[in-house]
Amino acid sequence: MPRLTRPARSQDSQKKRVYMRKRFCRFCQDPNLVIDYKDPKLLKNFITERGKIVPRRMTGTCANHQRKLRESINIARHIAFLPFTTLSK
Repeated sequence: MPRLTRPARSQDSQKKRVYMRKRFCRFCQDPNLVIDYKDPKLLKNFITERGKIVPRRMTGTCANHQRKLRESINIARHIAFLPFTTLSK
């Protein structure tokens, strides 16, 4: 039985390299930045226009600060500093 082999790659696909810049946690870099539920301006940077919390891989925050962000966003939502969702028509 013949072995299946992969087709040869073209040279164009080998030349295309996408360079992704390493993302750093904003809160680890600047210790003066404090995650607080009373600061909706800061928290709005970490939610989408639909109201969802942006994941770590998109924002670059570390796991510890992402947990604190999630908690403070949820508290701000319950106090009505931030909306749960947007109005859709």
